[in-house]
Amino acid sequence: MTKTTSHLRAAMLFLFALFAGHSLAQQGSVITVPPPVEAEKSTPYDDRLARLSEIIGAVHYLRNLCTADGEPEWRQSLQSLLDAETKAEPTRRARLTAAYNRGYRSFASVYTSCTPAAVRAEQNYRNEGATLATEITARFGN
Repeated sequence: MTKTTSHLRAAMLFLFALFAGHSLAQQGSVITVPPPVEAEKSTPYDDRLARLSEIIGAVHYLRNLCTADGEPEWRQSLQSLLDAETKAEPTRRARLTAAYNRGYRSFASVYTSCTPAAVRAEQNYRNEGATLATEITARFGN
């Protein structure tokens, strides 16, 4: 970026900031410039968190398929994670929810009854999820 372009950009930002809080009159009507929308920030572990959400969805489906009483705590654990991680970030929350649903539906489309393959898949996914959760916590946790 050249020095002139940089100055032009700074001037445009200054003008936008100057007018952002004020109303402008145009042909007898008032137009209010809305405040800029604060963009959601992604985290360095968002991809891992999306994968964990997908795994939780898959495990939730498979555990409920193979357990007579069902296990609602898998979905509840993701709900708690979403509440803690994405309070005021609807786009991020939607991405993680979509990942959960993708994991759930991917196995719902294949397994309609509990089979040895479904049990193995659930164990593999649970192990991957535990590893991923440990990695995220160890690397990015407080």
